[in-house]
Amino acid sequence: MELFFLFTLFSFSLASILNQGAVTYDCPYCQPEQIHIAFGEKTNDIKITWSTFNDTQESTVEYGEGIMEKEATGSATLFTDGGKEKRSQWIHTVLLKDLKFNTRYVYHVGSVYGWSELFSFKTPPEGEDWLLRAAIYGDMGNKNAHSLSYLQDEAERDHFDVILHVGDFAYDMDTEDARVGDEFMRQIQPLAATVPYMTCPGNHEEKYNFSNYVNRFSMPGPDSNLYYSFDLGPVHFVSVSTEVYYFTEYGLKLIVNQYDWLKEDLAEANTPENRSKRPWIILFGHRPMYCSNSNDIDCSVELTRVGIAGMFGLEPLLIEFGVDVVIWAHEHSYERSWPLYDNVVYNGTEGPYINPGAPVHIITGSAGCQEGRDHFGHNPFKWSAFHSQDFGYTKLNIYNKTHINFEQISVDLEGQTIDDFWLIKNNKNNRTSFAIPK
Repeated sequence: MELFFLFTLFSFSLASILNQGAVTYDCPYCQPEQIHIAFGEKTNDIKITWSTFNDTQESTVEYGEGIMEKEATGSATLFTDGGKEKRSQWIHTVLLKDLKFNTRYVYHVGSVYGWSELFSFKTPPEGEDWLLRAAIYGDMGNKNAHSLSYLQDEAERDHFDVILHVGDFAYDMDTEDARVGDEFMRQIQPLAATVPYMTCPGNHEEKYNFSNYVNRFSMPGPDSNLYYSFDLGPVHFVSVSTEVYYFTEYGLKLIVNQYDWLKEDLAEANTPENRSKRPWIILFGHRPMYCSNSNDIDCSVELTRVGIAGMFGLEPLLIEFGVDVVIWAHEHSYERSWPLYDNVVYNGTEGPYINPGAPVHIITGSAGCQEGRDHFGHNPFKWSAFHSQDFGYTKLNIYNKTHINFEQISVDLEGQTIDDFWLIKNNKNNRTSFAIPK
């Protein structure tokens, strides 16, 4: 009997020693969700971001080429929504650095408490001479998101190298104490976990000083995801916040900081060396400089274009540094301009879009949300080349350093193309500005 007692005591003592430092699996909300990726400072650096509702004490990505033989770790920050419930979640970010170009990686994210399902992404080719394919849209909610299933399907079929979401997410990410934001991030996961999902803020992100937008996304750049740029293939992409001009209660300094940064960024992109490598400059932001929708006051309030009290307007920078295309959303419709500056059309001499004399403006805010469509009047402005109120999204193909193609896909017409145009630069000298008469 004494021997049995001593053996039992020894067994309990040994188990206690072995269990010291073991994980206590009391973590009911540690399963990763809302997974999405973005480019880092280089396009072969990939940032992976996800959420858990408990603190997992670690943020880990296991990844590799075909098999997950590599591991990277990052950090997590506690985000508390500004609503009445003050709901919190942990947002994890891990950077995968110096990946091989033009290579498919598989990965999952998580911790000792649980792992996500398996995803994959493909890094872009190195250099500038390759076909770049992008999906572009804005104003997509978690309800009435007509384009979502089409985008999910195309992303999973490897049709895109990058996605640009041009502001206004979920409608709104802070709604219902940020539960709507959580559901929206789950809905875009099938595409955002496989294709770099690059963003800019819209007016529907404004609540609590854009806190849901700033915390949920991980863009490259200096200022809380509000503005940044990245080089991809033969394109220099620039993302700006139009909202700093409209929500000035958060500080006029934001306007000045962005303006100064943008001028410096465009000047660098516009040097002869950089322009020869990447002749295309495409800028995107949420509220348009021009629109012709009927009964919409936003089409007459153009603070981004003309600035505040005549200062810090962005349109002159587009001309000075030869920005080729400007992409907007906000209007729940699609519209394409002729080459345009200060309400004057500057078509190219061989055709409107062959060596055009000013930037082309595209509004693509018809991905679908519960606010419905925006309509057009019977007499559009002379600068308006095409418009549609169909739900849909834009596809951009950058074929090379001289030819790019835009298509507008109508979801109302089950994926048919309703607008298709080419922008061509065949001038031998790389244009670094537009020659607008003074």
